[in-house]
Formats: sequence, C-alpha cells, structure tokens
Amino acid sequence: MDPHLLASGLGAGAVIGLILGLVGGGGSIVAVPLLVYVVGLASPHAAIGTAAVAVALNALAGLAGHARAGTVKWPCAITFSLAGVAGASLGAEAGKAMDGQRLLALFGALMIVVGLSMLRPRRSPENPDVRLTRTSAGSLLPRLLPAGFAVGLLAGFFGIGGGFLIVPALIMATGMPLRTAVGTSLVAVSALGLTTASSYALSGYVEWRLVGLLVVGGLGGAGAGIALGHRLAGAKRAMEIGFAGLVVAVGAYVVLRGLG
Repeated sequence: MDPHLLASGLGAGAVIGLILGLVGGGGSIVAVPLLVYVVGLASPHAAIGTAAVAVALNALAGLAGHARAGTVKWPCAITFSLAGVAGASLGAEAGKAMDGQRLLALFGALMIVVGLSMLRPRRSPENPDVRLTRTSAGSLLPRLLPAGFAVGLLAGFFGIGGGFLIVPALIMATGMPLRTAVGTSLVAVSALGLTTASSYALSGYVEWRLVGLLVVGGLGGAGAGIALGHRLAGAKRAMEIGFAGLVVAVGAYVVLRGLG
C-alpha cells in the first residue's frame, strides 16, 4: 500500500476518533474534508461514500455500549430511523447526481451552519421518561417522522452520519435527556450511514482500502480523546466552542475551494 495513503488514512481516522472522544460528536463532518484535502481523494463523491461506511461502522461500535447502558429509546430510535432511511435514500441519489465541486461548496456551507449552531447553549431536558407507545404515538409520531425524514435527506445528500443533527432533533421532538438522545441517535446514525454507504458503493464511490484505515485510526483516536476528555471535563463547553470555531473555519475553506 502507498505509504502516504497508509499514513494519511490512519491519521484522518485518528483525528475523527479524537474529536468524537473529546466532544461526543462532530467527527463525521470533518471526515469528507480530511479525505479530500489531506488523504488526497480526487473525487468528492468517493470521499462521501467512503466516509459514510466508516461513520456507520463507528456508530455501530458505539451503539453496543449505549445499549448495554440502557440509554437507547428503541421505539423512538426505530421510528426516527425508518423515516430517516427514506430521506437518506433520496438524498444520496441527489448528491451523486450533483457536480462534485458544487457538492463540496454546499457541504462547506452546511459546516458553517452546524458550527454556528454549536455555539448556542443547550437547554436542559424536560422529559427523561418519554416513551413511544400507543398512547403517546398521537403526539410523538407527527414530530419524529418529519424530523427523521429531513435529517435523513441531509445525511444522505452529504454522506454524513448526522449525529449533530439527530441529537437536537430527538430532543426537540421528544424532550429526552441529552445522554439518552446521544445513545438513541446512534441507531439512526448507523441506519443512515449504511443506507448512504450502500447507495454510493453500488455506484463505485467507496475506497474500501481507506475504510479499514479510518476505522483502525478512529479506534486509537477515540481512546485518546476519551482519556483527554476526562482530564478536561471541567472545560467541556470551552472544547465545544473551540471545535465549533474549527468547523466554521474549515467550512469556509471548503466553500472557497469548492467555488474556486
């Protein structure tokens, strides 16, 4: 294997894992710029497809731990995911049909919006005992289904896991606590990532050699990020603000390169 590909693939995976370990999300949104501008993938579509596979695998690994901890609201997760898969299927087809550089520019714009949204303080959860049942379906389904479809559409179009979109969408739709929303979101991240990855793989837009490197590097980076996160627990909000600034800056760069 090309030494540059080996080093840059492992390095990109480590950066993504480090971010996930430190701030609990956002790693997937930097995956595509890393694959294009650091690893050197010439095709933005290949970067999106490859990132989608790696994101789905990482989400499945994280889901196992949250399931054991009981922080997954399964009926809400499955309902949200089913709507999201429908949206992701349409979004992936639309993304593949768009010019790669224009798609990158739109991706950069999304990064700017996401980064700015991270600067907003999170509100306290209101309903930790929320459950999707026959009784509550009348009030929860009209919020869960449209939110899932909209997030899936974006996740499929841009090839991202969408955790940074799914978590606030679940909180707004159900009022579940943040920790539960994070665990529940991994079901949707896995489902949307696999849907997008399958669509791009069928069109030949996945670099399978890189997937393994990203996952291996991500495991090491996540371990380091979690350890560092424990040491910097008192400065978690400062880390989130710093990461938000990084996302906005990288997004602006991606927009300029995509338009250029």
